[in-house]
Amino acid sequence: MPVPLIQTGHCNVDLKPSPIERSWILEGNPEARSHPLSTSACGTAITLIWSCTEGKFNWYYDFDETIIILEGSVVLESEGMPPKRYGVGDVIFFREGAHAKWHVEGYVKKVAFLRQSTPFWLGFVIRAVNKLKRPRGPRWARQLVGGAGQ
Repeated sequence: MPVPLIQTGHCNVDLKPSPIERSWILEGNPEARSHPLSTSACGTAITLIWSCTEGKFNWYYDFDETIIILEGSVVLESEGMPPKRYGVGDVIFFREGAHAKWHVEGYVKKVAFLRQSTPFWLGFVIRAVNKLKRPRGPRWARQLVGGAGQ
């Protein structure tokens, strides 16, 4: 069955239990829940809604992950980065291999965009192929550098 070219979802969905690795929990009994919203055709990118109750825990990133906080707040801490509180509307990017200590003070809900990173050389090949397919680049890139009409 072909993958639909446009998928829709909503942030107010029923979330299913998505337990945090027990050995990562530092304090409390945080309960995480999630729901996938979309997956790329190649399976290397996923969008999901994730929430968590109060607690402190480590998180180790094996994907590139960009998050947008929808509700609540979290204090994040990482090597070379002092603790900082992030709340509604904040966008945070974690590279594959990153480690962060999360302190959820009450509740947090986020939308997460997870992407499997590719080796630099493969990314170079993909960009080259895309450039050959679309010599002018993607429309969003043209809009960023010179306006929609170019």
